[in-house]
Amino acid sequence: MAVRNRFAELLPEITGWRHDFHENPEILYEVHRTAARVAELCESFGCDAVVSGIGRTGVVALIHGKTNTSGRVIGLRADMDALPIHEITGAAYASKVAGKMHACGHDGHTSILLGAAKYLAETRNFDGSVALIFQPAEEGGAGAKAMIDDGLMERFGISEVYGLHNAPGLPVGQFAIRSGPLMASADEFTIRLTGKGGHAAEPHRSIDTTLVGCHIVVALQSVVSRNIDPLDAVVVTVGTFQTDSSASNVIANTVVMEGTVRTLDNAARDTAEERVRAIVTSTAAAFGAQVQIDYQRGYPVTVNAAQNTEYAAQAAAEVAGGVQRDIKPIMPAEDFSYMLEARPGAYIFLGNGDSAMCHHPAYDFNDEAIPAGCSFFVTLVEQRLPLDLT
Repeated sequence: MAVRNRFAELLPEITGWRHDFHENPEILYEVHRTAARVAELCESFGCDAVVSGIGRTGVVALIHGKTNTSGRVIGLRADMDALPIHEITGAAYASKVAGKMHACGHDGHTSILLGAAKYLAETRNFDGSVALIFQPAEEGGAGAKAMIDDGLMERFGISEVYGLHNAPGLPVGQFAIRSGPLMASADEFTIRLTGKGGHAAEPHRSIDTTLVGCHIVVALQSVVSRNIDPLDAVVVTVGTFQTDSSASNVIANTVVMEGTVRTLDNAARDTAEERVRAIVTSTAAAFGAQVQIDYQRGYPVTVNAAQNTEYAAQAAAEVAGGVQRDIKPIMPAEDFSYMLEARPGAYIFLGNGDSAMCHHPAYDFNDEAIPAGCSFFVTLVEQRLPLDLT
């Protein structure tokens, strides 16, 4: 693996940052301690500018190269927030905050970008500038959108943007990517059914919302099986089903269901929403129940631009000696999608080895992946902003 020797030297220091973030997890936009530490470190590296409060609690550090004939700015992004999960890793640096943990590796992503920042500030072997984007609220808060809405791209003149995410199951330090759709959109719905509660022994006097809800759950499965091209990937899942009854001999008056819809292209996304709404309203009407549906569009599809995917793959191949260039898309969502809508760029996966899956209470980021991640960002910058001192 052709990682930079400097990152072998820096690994204990970067690992220390990572363990500190892991011990002190913060969620959504409440990443005040993390953001302050990030800003402090970037200032200590000698970054040319460090700006806090972008998108509420985001941090952007700017590093200028030895020359600036190109006038271009490359954006590199890491997410900082943790999850509301109770940690069971047993690590010496396990979370000190009850009910919160870095269960998705954002502590690793942030530390990797900090390591790259320190190296780039030391060497500056590039022409142009690098904007290091430390983002809050990836886990459901759309922090990327908040930073964009706060002028991220225009304020720092970012022309293209890149990010990485650790991948359990992929060998440590290896990379995987694809052009086009990489991760799914994520929409959510809440269905509220109102019928006529009553005695379980007299169903004819009631409108049984439990029965109506069950029919809706089953019918929603036809969206994927009968309304979507079999070659398109779509997921419709009802995740919760709650009645207002707490006894076996009571017919519920109300039912509330919550679910998610995942797609990999906008046409399928439109079709899925249309069919979910139609199935819910018509099924409720057929049974005489009243219904309200709240359907919210969330993160868009994460789409890698073709040329930028190739740039990222070339940098990864130089670091790892090879890269998987056509992995299958996955159905989790990622708010880096907003940044890829705003600017051309690419998102790449970095191997985390044989670890627990992300969002599992036993998950932990693999520190052995740090040198490869740092080397990837640095190599990408130097390839995209080549320095010409002739």
